[in-house]
Amino acid sequence: MNNMIWLLRAAKWARRPPSARMVKLVLGIVAGGLALVALEKLGFWPEWATLDPRGAPRMPR
Repeated sequence: MNNMIWLLRAAKWARRPPSARMVKLVLGIVAGGLALVALEKLGFWPEWATLDPRGAPRMPR
């Protein structure tokens, strides 16, 4: 059943593809996210913007 939903969605996209503006918006968001990940991995992410690790949550007894 789930495959039929995806097939219908693909057919809808084939009939009415997203606008160039929407494609640019999505690509811009993905590029921004990748830039943030790259900054963090290269060590340029500021220390004040990093959360302190707390460890695993404990189960109440």
